[in-house]
Amino acid sequence: MDDSKMMGGKIKKPGKRGRKPAKIDLKAKLERSRQSARECRARKKLRYQYLEELVSNKERAICALREELEMYKQWCSAMDQGKIPSEIKALLTGDDQKTSQSSSTKTPKNGKYSGNNQSKCT
Repeated sequence: MDDSKMMGGKIKKPGKRGRKPAKIDLKAKLERSRQSARECRARKKLRYQYLEELVSNKERAICALREELEMYKQWCSAMDQGKIPSEIKALLTGDDQKTSQSSSTKTPKNGKYSGNNQSKCT
């Protein structure tokens, strides 16, 4: 027994095990490969769009938080000068209507400051 093995009375030659592939039409195989590549590119494009949207949402959230932080900093500096911002008075009294028109440290209706804001958010 040189290069063959005896198994159950049958002589087997060494080599690849399992099913031998049928003769596949080369054009069909090439077309399947192209289709698979197209689908892969489409999935990749969708994945990148999703990730870009996620990054954009996170950047907007960061901007909103920076603007809120700036508002709180301005409130603190006003209180350091002995002034109580009208927004804080309104929060303490529960009256929201008094804050509609009086104060230099007042937030606009959208709750965000403009002016010498150091953030890069626009």
